[in-house]
Amino acid sequence: MYAYFTFISIFNIKKKGINDKMKKILAFLLIALLISGCESNSGNKSIDEGDVFVVGMECNYPPFNWQTNTQSDTAVELEGSGYADGYDVYIAKEIAESLDKKLVIKKLAWNGLQPALESGEIDAIIAGMTADEEREKGIDFTTPYYQSEMVMIVRGDDASKNYTDIQQFSGKTIVGQMSTSYDTVIDQINGVDHATPKQSYPEMLVALQSGEVDGITAELPVAQGILETNQDLAIVRFEQNKGFKVDTAVSIGLKEGSRNSTLFKKVQKCIDNISSEKRNEMMGKYSSSQPKGE
Repeated sequence: MYAYFTFISIFNIKKKGINDKMKKILAFLLIALLISGCESNSGNKSIDEGDVFVVGMECNYPPFNWQTNTQSDTAVELEGSGYADGYDVYIAKEIAESLDKKLVIKKLAWNGLQPALESGEIDAIIAGMTADEEREKGIDFTTPYYQSEMVMIVRGDDASKNYTDIQQFSGKTIVGQMSTSYDTVIDQINGVDHATPKQSYPEMLVALQSGEVDGITAELPVAQGILETNQDLAIVRFEQNKGFKVDTAVSIGLKEGSRNSTLFKKVQKCIDNISSEKRNEMMGKYSSSQPKGE
């Protein structure tokens, strides 16, 4: 608008008979004003989509990811309110830094992660997700960024805390998380009462502590994180060849058909550059630092 009025002013001066030299000077000033205006407007725009790395996660699966009200050096602000933190956030930050992009984390329900990836709402899923045959039909996965083991969470006053074989849970009511291998593996227990899966671990914990179920399947880091804030519970680890037969490696999911893309290759390279020692160190850190009582 300012440039428009400047142009009108120049036009009026021209009508009054200003000399050619002054006209050139004024024209130059007008061009400079227009350029300055364009630069100023571009500076007010939000960061370009090409400059961000958008990651989807539940923010409800500690120590992999959780939501907190506490700002810290490790947390990333969420849209709306709160912050995301956890091992997955650490991995996401490492990748974003290697891509030279700003990290944006979107909190999504577990069942909404793959649709968000397919629609382009997010660039990647970093959410403690295991690559299985069904998911690989719609997602391109990197190699694992963490490897764990499957355990059972039980009440601390129950005799099952001393079990060493999954078959000892025969006749018990066991629950797992919906649409995950933590649910499907339950049927490996002969004679088990397979409870209807639940959407999240907080829901399963309520069911366990109320006596609705006798056990919850979980990865070891998740179970350790849960016990940090629920000391009335216990973890059951199984002897070799007596546990669940399941892949507990977790990988990063990118859009189907992207395996040969520059983005996929750069994400994979970043993961490759994080040593197993560093991964274990950071998982230990987040297992013990998740918020208590938020």
